[in-house]
Amino acid sequence: MEVFIGRQPIFNIHEQVVAYELLYRDKSTHNTFPVVDSDQATLDVLINSFVNIGIDEVTKGRPCFVNFTENLLMGPLTDYLDPSMVVVEILEDVPITYELIERIHQLKRKGFKVALDDFVLDEKVQIYDELFVYIDYIKVDFLLTPLVERMEIENKVKTKFPHIKLLAEKVETRNQFEVAKNSGYSLYQGYFFEQPQVITSTDIPANALQCFHIITLLRDEEPDMNEVAKNIEQDISLSFKILQLIEKSTKRSKSKVRSIKQAVLMIGLAELRKWIYLLAMREMEEREHSDVYAELMRSSLFRAKICEKVAKANRKKNYSEYFLIGLFSLIDALLRRPMHLILRQLPFSEEVSFTISGAKTEMTPYLEFSIALNKSDWEKVEHYAKELNLSRETVMQLKQEVEQWVEATFKTY
Repeated sequence: MEVFIGRQPIFNIHEQVVAYELLYRDKSTHNTFPVVDSDQATLDVLINSFVNIGIDEVTKGRPCFVNFTENLLMGPLTDYLDPSMVVVEILEDVPITYELIERIHQLKRKGFKVALDDFVLDEKVQIYDELFVYIDYIKVDFLLTPLVERMEIENKVKTKFPHIKLLAEKVETRNQFEVAKNSGYSLYQGYFFEQPQVITSTDIPANALQCFHIITLLRDEEPDMNEVAKNIEQDISLSFKILQLIEKSTKRSKSKVRSIKQAVLMIGLAELRKWIYLLAMREMEEREHSDVYAELMRSSLFRAKICEKVAKANRKKNYSEYFLIGLFSLIDALLRRPMHLILRQLPFSEEVSFTISGAKTEMTPYLEFSIALNKSDWEKVEHYAKELNLSRETVMQLKQEVEQWVEATFKTY
């Protein structure tokens, strides 16, 4: 059975990625978490992360939170794991007993950090004080846990166990993020970072705007290369970077570059579309210095490539425009400006602009499918896959191919 690793970033208060939670993803599943043996799910995650793929590739040197069932927790599995790389996340259905507390104590002596997943206080349990002494993280579901229950946990930790870090799970909005920060949480998990933090200025920096204009010129199947070269030539910094790309390229020919147009033709349209966007985003990234920015970039590129591939599969002649709707779907979060003001400054077709702004168009299912697939929201994935005539096997192949493409793109970038 083919297994993929789901990975969700965990942010600190400065919106830096400090860890990842590794999640089970089965090729055959169409639910967020498939109905499989929980022990096997954890084993598959660990084998794929540490053996098949490599933990450095999966987490980029950051620690990973991994779900542990009662069986695995009490067994010898942790003897084979690096305590500096794995946070033992105890599932919510593991009974809290003195035996569990003793086992956690043993893990702590080995150097492991321990988290309680989806935690709620149970009035029947009388040994929380003994348990909390050895706990490093408590994860609280911000979507499902009532406010009163959250406050009980927060107060207990703040007053008696300040060494415990509170982690807010399923933080989906910026407002929830702010509430969590003000409530004493220091770690955050969810898709809140995809919502833009709007700042006062509404102007896109000129160099980024120039790149976006070039991207629109490149959306045609056979763009006017003279016009493309002319626009690149208007920006000295951009021209220099394009020439640097050729210098660093493994496909570089021995011939000398005599014009920007020649440089553009040497790079090729597909590569140029990708690189112009990345160069624009790098200009913005230099101002941001945030891991959130990198995660948004990954999500944007993933959405873009999925939209393009599915559009090609459905024989859309304007498939490059489908690439654009994915690419610019998070541009408001990246530039921290309202979407309608950004779109006003970009020469997109009406359908592209309408789709990105949230209006229902013929392109909408493609964008919604890419968003759902990126988040591993399998219920929505299945719905849109049927609408787009995609088999389950095709969907999982697409996901794997595009994830590899995104990571390869980032390595070069």
